[in-house]
Amino acid sequence: MDAIRPWPGMPYPLGARADAGGVNFAVFSKRCDKVEVCLFDPADPSRELQRVELTETTGYVRHGYFPGLRPGALYGLRVHGPYDPENGLRFNPSKLLVDPYARAIDGEVDFRGPVHGYRRGAPEEDLGICDADSAPFMPRCVVLDDAGFDWGGDARPGTPLHRSIVYELHVRGFTMRHPQVPPELRGTYAGLASPPALEHLRRLGVTAVELLPVHEHVDDAFLRDRGLRNYWGYSTLAYFAPEHRYSASGTRGGQVTEFKRMVKALHQAGIEVILDVVFNHTCEGNHLGPTLSFRGLENRSYYKLADERRFYMDYTGTGNSLDVSNPQVLRLVMDSLRYWTEEMHVDGFRFDLATTLCRDPRDFDRCCPFLQAVHQDPTLQQVKLIAEPWDLGPAGYQVGSFPTRWSEWNGKYRDVIRRFWKGEIQAQELGYRLSGSADLYHPAGRKIFASVNFITCHDGFTLRDLVSYERKRNEANGEENRDGTDDNASWNCGAEGETDDAAVNALRDRQQRNLLATLLFSQGVPMITAGDELGKTQGGNNNAYCQDNEISWIDWDLDDRRLALLGFTARMVRLRLAQPALQRRRFFRGAQMWDSSLKDLAWFRPDGNEMSEEDWQAPYVRSLAFLLGGDTIATPDERGHRIVGDTLLVLMNAHEEPVPYTLPEVTWGEEWEVLVDTAGASDAKRDRIAARGVVDVSARSLVVLSRPAKPESG
Repeated sequence: MDAIRPWPGMPYPLGARADAGGVNFAVFSKRCDKVEVCLFDPADPSRELQRVELTETTGYVRHGYFPGLRPGALYGLRVHGPYDPENGLRFNPSKLLVDPYARAIDGEVDFRGPVHGYRRGAPEEDLGICDADSAPFMPRCVVLDDAGFDWGGDARPGTPLHRSIVYELHVRGFTMRHPQVPPELRGTYAGLASPPALEHLRRLGVTAVELLPVHEHVDDAFLRDRGLRNYWGYSTLAYFAPEHRYSASGTRGGQVTEFKRMVKALHQAGIEVILDVVFNHTCEGNHLGPTLSFRGLENRSYYKLADERRFYMDYTGTGNSLDVSNPQVLRLVMDSLRYWTEEMHVDGFRFDLATTLCRDPRDFDRCCPFLQAVHQDPTLQQVKLIAEPWDLGPAGYQVGSFPTRWSEWNGKYRDVIRRFWKGEIQAQELGYRLSGSADLYHPAGRKIFASVNFITCHDGFTLRDLVSYERKRNEANGEENRDGTDDNASWNCGAEGETDDAAVNALRDRQQRNLLATLLFSQGVPMITAGDELGKTQGGNNNAYCQDNEISWIDWDLDDRRLALLGFTARMVRLRLAQPALQRRRFFRGAQMWDSSLKDLAWFRPDGNEMSEEDWQAPYVRSLAFLLGGDTIATPDERGHRIVGDTLLVLMNAHEEPVPYTLPEVTWGEEWEVLVDTAGASDAKRDRIAARGVVDVSARSLVVLSRPAKPESG
């Protein structure tokens, strides 16, 4: 190609943007001396064609317009400046850098090469610049043409949060073993959009998929040395680029088009797409980590540095923390969120370790720049915002502390429900968690859907392993079983691991049904982890972040037990979606409803009498019942219409013995029907059970009864 003579160009937008005449490059670096764009041969990406300096500077942004350059061009960045780690400066022009605004990445980081910014093997105090060129071991950024994709009238499903059922899944692991997905599509965006995958989601009835990280990420060197991968993807390299390894359409931009097609297909199926995003840290690790992008561009701006600037503040357990309080880093985060919302049509975001994003500069601050920026952004008003409200730093556990527009993963819900069904006394807190966690969210003016309830997630035991193991089995991770939490609140039902004992397996199946039914009959937004409805096991591995293999991938070869669990889960989802009492937007009043003598929420002892304050604090309560008034939900729907549904009575028995439940007085309902029995042993054959009738609830089981709504007059 002919030598490019750049025009001045524009400082915005950042990154590489193509138009009919060429490509504009804009790169932020506050303290550098020079920025060069390195162009590579698309036919031979190892061959560097030329380096072009960005000579114009506007507000710390180096920029230039390259006439004649076309989409499909491959490039990287070299940034010149002082290498002074003691003062937080790590410029090194021998390191080819990934553009933080790159829309697509071709290739992977090869840690066998000199991608680190120091002399490997040297004592820490003698660190210096590694002069070897890292370009042969680095991926290339791809210039894309942003125009051309036909969304074909794509419309967001727009499911309200109080009617949502979230399904957390891994793009690759969901279809890698699916026999009906074509082999060439397994583990890809196209595989998730394939008819067999969509059919499972529709059969299950979920309203949204929450995808584990799909931003371009890096496999850590220590994992590569063990023959492992960073399967979960919490090691981000580029916040605008879809992970190329999930693409069946090539890596020169095909991954972007394929991702869009996936979103379009899911929307057509009525399913929203929520992305798990990792803005709390990057793949560059601690002060000994590789120089791949942010560190070499502007280390002091992108990262929270310790008082001794050679080191990084680490609230994430990964070696570094992004400094989202810095205006330029905040701009990067907001630009990324808007891009995925506007250009990729996603419906929401789950923010990993969100407490770190709100440290300004070090303490959690509800008025931090990040939360203020999100709150006022008009583009983000249309999407769901979900926080993982904790990190590893001081006062990092912030469940209940996020602003009104946010929902949160409710770790307190998870812990209490696990411990209750394990047999521990949790009555008082259990009441709060089942009814939407008003103690956490109501004082701040938030709604019931602020609580995203879950029993399991990607991190920890699967549902089946939760009832099969009391000790983690993480040897395959290569860390001598030291990784992963030891506090799982799990119970193996009498035998550790897999067993042929029919009684143990029957109890495990019932416990899984108990946990799933509890999740779907609780107030808040339920989140199911992909595979739990299929009895997925990881062999007791509760930290399978590095297992890109059959340990993590969903097994679709279903026996009768697993098919039965799938059928049960789908039925519970259908019941939830059909019952307005389970889709509340506001917290219970515990008072009389508009035109009924029933309360909207009431709690009962097994003898049919309402629980007293003393009952809640009793040290022996493993069995209780709660009533959800459904004749008229006090909160109208979005159009102001009253919602009429059944009144539900949920009987819970975590005791090791059966418990006879006496139904409440006739004022609570003349007759009741059995909707759910996780043990299949209550008197469900009777069409009706009268007030003050007795229902025998089996040991460790849950029964749901319904009092059908009365037809509205007029």
